[in-house]
Amino acid sequence: MILIDPPVWPDWDRVWSHLVSDESYDELHAFARKVGIPARGFDRDHYDVPSDRYDDMVAAGATPVPSRVLVRRLIESGLRHRKGS
Repeated sequence: MILIDPPVWPDWDRVWSHLVSDESYDELHAFARKVGIPARGFDRDHYDVPSDRYDDMVAAGATPVPSRVLVRRLIESGLRHRKGS
């Protein structure tokens, strides 16, 4: 399943969401290509999505979840990749 958290992460004068898969990186990359997220948006285990694209991601099939649920599902799937690991 593709998951997205609310756009609350500030950086580069914008606010961002995280887009992940709880199934596979292949699923995540395929979704990102489908919705036009550039490869440079991928960061270890997620894509960074600017707030102005949040509604597009949900309309394309991403399931909105709170950030804590997104992280828990990513850890449970074994796809979590922390900095420095």
